[in-house]
Amino acid sequence: MKIGNKHYRSIWVNPSNPLEIQIIDQRYLPHEFIIRDLKHPDDFVHAIKDMLVRGAPLIGITAAYGLYSALLHSPAHDADANLQKAYDKLLATRPTGNNLRWALSRQLHAINEGKNLGEKIKIALENANRLADEDVKICRQIGKHGLPLIAELSKKKNGAPVNILTHCNAGWLATVDYGTATAPIYLAHDAGISVHVWVDETRPRNQGASLTAFELGKHGVPHTVVVDNAGGHLMQRGRVDMCIVGTDRTLASGDVCNKIGTYLKALAAFDNKIPFYVALPSSSIDWETKDASQIPIEERSESEVKHVQGFDGKKIVSVLVTPSHSKVSNFGFDITPARLITGLITERGICKPDRKELSLMFYE
Repeated sequence: MKIGNKHYRSIWVNPSNPLEIQIIDQRYLPHEFIIRDLKHPDDFVHAIKDMLVRGAPLIGITAAYGLYSALLHSPAHDADANLQKAYDKLLATRPTGNNLRWALSRQLHAINEGKNLGEKIKIALENANRLADEDVKICRQIGKHGLPLIAELSKKKNGAPVNILTHCNAGWLATVDYGTATAPIYLAHDAGISVHVWVDETRPRNQGASLTAFELGKHGVPHTVVVDNAGGHLMQRGRVDMCIVGTDRTLASGDVCNKIGTYLKALAAFDNKIPFYVALPSSSIDWETKDASQIPIEERSESEVKHVQGFDGKKIVSVLVTPSHSKVSNFGFDITPARLITGLITERGICKPDRKELSLMFYE
């Protein structure tokens, strides 16, 4: 994506110092565009845990670079132990998404091919770069497979704008580039298809209002931010043609774990006979967990709910919006059952949300 006519990925190696990894600090978007340098293994843990970076695919890639950093800061005689310690700390940062474990496992497997610390460092950087490049290609393929869905709706509407509702941020800021749910939208827009996106604000961290709206605006895609509870109303009034969301973990059964509130949107779409699609890379598929109740649902700090961050015209401030003494629960994710999902948009095509179709597509 471009910001100020300059292309950015969400994470990259510092071109002037390959010992550092650079990221966009997403906590300050859309009001401030800040690039952070990750120089130490603990920086990567902090970046993931405190959501300087977020989005399941990007979290995985960041963790892969984190293992590279761990090796850079390891003495040769203790490299394996430090590597395992870094692996464990990174894995514990965000428990719900599948991509984190997937990326760490791939990176660790590659590193273990090295015969000494120097080789392992070289392999770690090369493999992290490879995973990042793969993510970009995968997201573009998701976009190519999802594009015909939007094109067909545009044809049915005689070229009138296709209204798409999305939830949270499953865009280029949640991946390395393109995004998952946004990839078909960007490709449709670039192909001259008229689209309009309903952007859920996505409380409590407002990733839709701050990040998705920021992305779409920079790319010139028409969009409107709505409160989370407006989706059902819009669907009842015929103002939503399709829904596309992302996922942090999708079971082989087709059940989808995504940002809290996704389930309610799927229910509303099902009730109003509106197609509800989930866009995902294969790295988000959990082939082992049999029951969605076994997925660990992250519970985050109550301060995210009790306080709202915004720009007062001069600086970013945080204000209290609840009674200070009130107890708060802050569940990060919910489960959308496969029966509510029209289809899964993957890098290999679109399939029904069930084990048989997923297995056929990915040769389990």
